[in-house]
Amino acid sequence: MDSGQAIENQPSAPAWVGEDPASDNLRKLAHKLAATPSTLLIVGESGTGKDLLAALIHYLGPNCAEPLLKIDCATLPEPLVESELFGHEKGAFTGASSAKAGRLELAGRGTVVLDEVAALSLGIQAKLLRVVDQRTFERLGGTMTHKMEARVMALTSTDLSRGVAEGSFRDDLYFRLSVIPVTIPPLRDRRGDIRPLSEYFLDRLATLHRSPVRGFEPEALRALEGYDFPGNVRELRNTIERALVEAQTDKVEREHFPPHMAQSRGGAGTLRATLAEMECDHIGRVLKLTRGRKSEAAAILGISRKTLLEKRKRYHLD
Repeated sequence: MDSGQAIENQPSAPAWVGEDPASDNLRKLAHKLAATPSTLLIVGESGTGKDLLAALIHYLGPNCAEPLLKIDCATLPEPLVESELFGHEKGAFTGASSAKAGRLELAGRGTVVLDEVAALSLGIQAKLLRVVDQRTFERLGGTMTHKMEARVMALTSTDLSRGVAEGSFRDDLYFRLSVIPVTIPPLRDRRGDIRPLSEYFLDRLATLHRSPVRGFEPEALRALEGYDFPGNVRELRNTIERALVEAQTDKVEREHFPPHMAQSRGGAGTLRATLAEMECDHIGRVLKLTRGRKSEAAAILGISRKTLLEKRKRYHLD
């Protein structure tokens, strides 16, 4: 996910897009954590931007010129995870025709990101604990001890404390990783980010698709802001891309969204809507229903045509 305002004086740092107070706090925290070498545990639902925050912290830090290397612990088979982490010597296993340095070596003084760390087996967790504690490791099949200089950031979308209780995650590793835990709220809890993220994605995707679409109808934005986005920022981006492809005009409309989203009027977004926002939304839908015929729309709304024109001007309804 790309997510914020551009980071000042850090052209290589990714952007964290958002105007919600939660995003402001995350940006401030990223600056603080970038200055420390501490191991981090970044927690958040899938699609909230954990990997982006890890990258932001890395590129804001003093070792931003060093590599940022990521391992997907959930998709790699266990032997490959171990080899990717620690490296291996020639003949360490079938197919190991030559020695190979692992990510902990290749990262130098940079950062190693362990995505979905909860997926690691207990055996690899034990080896990782030693690395985090002692900052040393051996390659698979080797005896030489290597010193680790890289910083470790672990990401998870699951409750590691539950894994500890169930015996699937080592408690000592959990406590070692969670010295500085960072939680990214889901998008439904930082609704102030929905509009700037939507506009950011639309601008980038319109350029990518060479699309003439350059904005949103007001009711389309209200539909986005009233939806809970269980898939978080990733779902929002995919929604914008789908709408962009379907749009035949220069603006995205509510009808370009999936039915469950276009019809959604519940959730916290609706509860937080002001009376003026609800009135604007209703007038906009009536005008669309009457295809812009103002006298007919005014009759349906039970107001005079003059009043409708005044409200239409106030709410910028084209």
